[in-house]
Amino acid sequence: MLSGKKVLVLGLAKSGKAAVELLSAVHATITVNEFALQEQIECYDEYIARGIEMIVGGHPDDLFERDFDFVVKNPGINYHKPFVLRLKERGIPVYTEIELAYRLSQPQNYIAITGTNGKTTTVTLIRDILKNAGRQVCLAGNVGTPLSELVLNEDLLHKSDYDVVLEMSNFQLLDIDAFHPRVATIINLTPDHLDYMASLEEYYTSKTRIYMNQDHNDIYLQNKDDVVLKEYLQKYPPKAKIISFSLEQEADCMIKNDAIYYQGQHIINLDDIKIVGRHNIQNMMIAICACIHSGIDVQSIHDTLAAFTGVEHRIEFVREYQGVKYYNDSKATNTDAAIIALKSFEKPVILLMGGHEKGLDLREMASYQKQISHLICFGEAGERFAKDMKCPNTDIVKYMKDAIIKAKELAKSGDVVLLSPSTSSYDEFSGYEERGNVFKHIVNKFE
Repeated sequence: MLSGKKVLVLGLAKSGKAAVELLSAVHATITVNEFALQEQIECYDEYIARGIEMIVGGHPDDLFERDFDFVVKNPGINYHKPFVLRLKERGIPVYTEIELAYRLSQPQNYIAITGTNGKTTTVTLIRDILKNAGRQVCLAGNVGTPLSELVLNEDLLHKSDYDVVLEMSNFQLLDIDAFHPRVATIINLTPDHLDYMASLEEYYTSKTRIYMNQDHNDIYLQNKDDVVLKEYLQKYPPKAKIISFSLEQEADCMIKNDAIYYQGQHIINLDDIKIVGRHNIQNMMIAICACIHSGIDVQSIHDTLAAFTGVEHRIEFVREYQGVKYYNDSKATNTDAAIIALKSFEKPVILLMGGHEKGLDLREMASYQKQISHLICFGEAGERFAKDMKCPNTDIVKYMKDAIIKAKELAKSGDVVLLSPSTSSYDEFSGYEERGNVFKHIVNKFE
């Protein structure tokens, strides 16, 4: 298939390693370029023994003057980097590992979800509904498993007609070319990743790439409530059949008589939903639409929705200690996600907020002060967050663990302590998962 083709894998991490394994399986000639030093790369000796060329400790200019059939770029490497631009200038295709996996896999039923917030909950719901209905289903992408790894593990090089549910970040969408989902949606559009993208316009536009290869045989799920999204759908109209959902308006999937209906058919009463927040009703609507258009019956959809209790690190109840409830919302890596979390509680919370400084505007977040009884800011962005939030009851600490201890000192029975950092975690942690796990570990050790 790719036997003898020369491929450069830019950046290892999880997706790069998955790409290497998939390329090895189809007998490509692989060169890996990784910024880390040799002694920091566990698989270095193994790759060398397997005949994989390793160029590490930087990105030497002469590498990007060599001829490759194509490049697989780790989505974390900024596509504005001069060496990435040089490859594209020379006409060498640059893909993400999702594009690689898509091209090598047999045809599958792809359901692709993007948006600023709500992706992980939505794809988990879709996966659970399909799985409980007895379908052959796989979940991959930004949720943690690279699609290339899944293609190998499930032998999708040879098997077809699986339901493949993909959570896709804008980084993963930037370098797709042929990827073609049968069902796709952009859940919402709010500011994020301004430390990576050249502009907000560029960030929003990158999300529309999820449906660029769809045609009239496909389904695009439209959120009628998001005004920014409406603007971008007008700028870049989908060619797919539109199925709409809304919390507030008439739509294919909508709220009526305190229940979710799809095209007039009752799906589930709102009282039967266990997860908190109206945003989660919206996530369920997407799952309903995607699964109905994948041939799943309404009863199966209802039963899975009624049993669903949420996903890890997203407004996740951790523990009640001395009458105080602790919630882990580490996946809130932007202000819109944190606002959604604040609005999910009926009374003001003690909010833990901070982390890596990525330049997000806090003006809208600051308008929700009535939902915050006490603000504790931490990390690289802590001082700026404290200043811009203008909360009367504010403390600044250095690390997240200090913020947790401070919250424990302040909290009284009946209070809610919410970790909803509003930014990414890279000043202190490897990702939101580690941040959330550390939070849970500390809270669970209280005594």
